[in-house]
Amino acid sequence: MSLPPERLERFARHIVLPEIGGAGQVALSRAHVALIGCGGIGSPALQYLAGAGIGRLTLVDSDTVDVSNLQRQTLYDPAGLERPKAELAAEWVRRFDPALDVRAVTSRIESRNAADVIEGVDLVLDGCDNFATRLAVSDACVQLRIPLTSAAIGRFQGQVANFAGHLSDSACYRCFVGDAFDADDCDTCAEDGVLGAMTGMVGSFAAMHAIRILLGGITALGDPQWGRLHLIDGLKPGMRSLVIAKDPECTACSGR
Repeated sequence: MSLPPERLERFARHIVLPEIGGAGQVALSRAHVALIGCGGIGSPALQYLAGAGIGRLTLVDSDTVDVSNLQRQTLYDPAGLERPKAELAAEWVRRFDPALDVRAVTSRIESRNAADVIEGVDLVLDGCDNFATRLAVSDACVQLRIPLTSAAIGRFQGQVANFAGHLSDSACYRCFVGDAFDADDCDTCAEDGVLGAMTGMVGSFAAMHAIRILLGGITALGDPQWGRLHLIDGLKPGMRSLVIAKDPECTACSGR
């Protein structure tokens, strides 16, 4: 598969990078990514995934736009208030690059339907705002052998990691948080506050981390860093990393 001239021109700055090149850009154009959550993290993540030429995008969010979202959710403006985020995000993609195939899913993703929503994708990027959804998505990724990029934010701290729990030596997201968070018990931005630029930093880093997976084994961009959790401190600022070990008792990926 080759890219037509107009696509070569659009992605010229990628193609000249030895770590991506023409082969990498073709791989991105053939990739299918599901984005869970089109909010503070999802907005910049989607903008950079679309900017990278990801060929197919499935956008999942059951929420509608509220005026308080506009401080950080860069896909939206006052004209979109009360409209479904996933639909508005899909409209943005179609305006930005009509060559991309995009689908909006406005139903809430839960354990009963997570596998149906993400089946057939090459990668899931999860930037949603509750543990119940995160665990449902992670468990479905393990079941379907789909890599997961997980990104979260709390006040001035961000967390980004790539998980491949279907691999025998790699942790899943449930290995990280355990079984204690199957209910909707996350702290929220409304309660704790969030700086808009911080969500941009985390969402952009998540998009970069997702691209690492999509180009794994194709280009020299770098390894996916499975199970390595990157902690981003927006106050210092700084970043440190730690490795999440596979839990032999994990109910999702231990194989028991």
